[in-house]
Amino acid sequence: MDEADWQNWRWQYRNRIRTEKRLSELLGEMPEDVKLLRAVIRTYPFSITPYYFSLIRNQDFNDPVRLQCVPDSREISFSLGGVDDPLAESRDMPLPGLIHRYADRCLVMVTQRCAMYCRHCNRKRLWTKGAETSSSLQSMIDYVAASPGIREVIVSGGDPLTMPESVLDKFLGALHAIPHVEVLRIGSRMPVVLPMRITPSLVRMLRKHRPLWFNTQFNSPREITPESAAACERLVDAGIPVSNQSVLLRGVNDDYETMRELLYGLQRISVRPYYLFHCDPVRGADHFRVDLWKGMEMMERISRQTSGLCVPRYVLDVPGGKGKMPLQTFSLLNESFLV
Repeated sequence: MDEADWQNWRWQYRNRIRTEKRLSELLGEMPEDVKLLRAVIRTYPFSITPYYFSLIRNQDFNDPVRLQCVPDSREISFSLGGVDDPLAESRDMPLPGLIHRYADRCLVMVTQRCAMYCRHCNRKRLWTKGAETSSSLQSMIDYVAASPGIREVIVSGGDPLTMPESVLDKFLGALHAIPHVEVLRIGSRMPVVLPMRITPSLVRMLRKHRPLWFNTQFNSPREITPESAAACERLVDAGIPVSNQSVLLRGVNDDYETMRELLYGLQRISVRPYYLFHCDPVRGADHFRVDLWKGMEMMERISRQTSGLCVPRYVLDVPGGKGKMPLQTFSLLNESFLV
């Protein structure tokens, strides 16, 4: 590997860490640890880009980057009652991969592939499923075209930026050609886990389909690097707004100082802190879940002591079409001027 390879997203993608042997070599795991690792990945596979792996601090088992990417025995040994489909997405799928829960928008899961499989993902149940097919993408386009109430389409997955650029271009173009579709949104963690993927060519393609909004997911200030900042800047410079949807994760960002550093860092790179999601009760990620009251207390302090441009909405995503429930703080309850 040379510097040109390292900066090449295709090299990064081809050389993802995907076997227990390679991961244990890099981490220096003991044989008993390898056995635990093997048991976990039989249920929940893993994939880590060399770039993202390079952010791990060696020998720190509580490193916030490591916690998000390296399989953990708690994924199969610890449970708080998490379920495979915590948001009951399958109940709102009129066809495979398309979620139509709200009247004015729908979400399309165009692929199940990711450059990296985040250990807290609320779609862990889909990691072993197949990837996109042209027929399924066309079915999604046909459904949206036949649903005049849909004005916004959220393109998600998996990670849509793992798709061939030409396929994604054609898909976005077909959606944009539907008269009642006003806005497209892409959800991708590529700026965080594989920032090299945000190439000038990709950005030019995405720019053709504006108004297009880009949502990503930074969870730790350690993920804000010169590479990830440059990836976001390329999008912003092309007139594509970038927003961030963090997940509150135990040991990663569940304390005031870390969260404030993350939010300040996002503002510095022109990424809008949009949502902070309370971790969904998904099976295999229960060890990440933070007490709801602790999260509210932390966000109360954030809202009082941090610039409003830095403060995301702290929400709990509720199944059954109930939407994102704001986890409001209670600062006003003790204010005398309300009496």
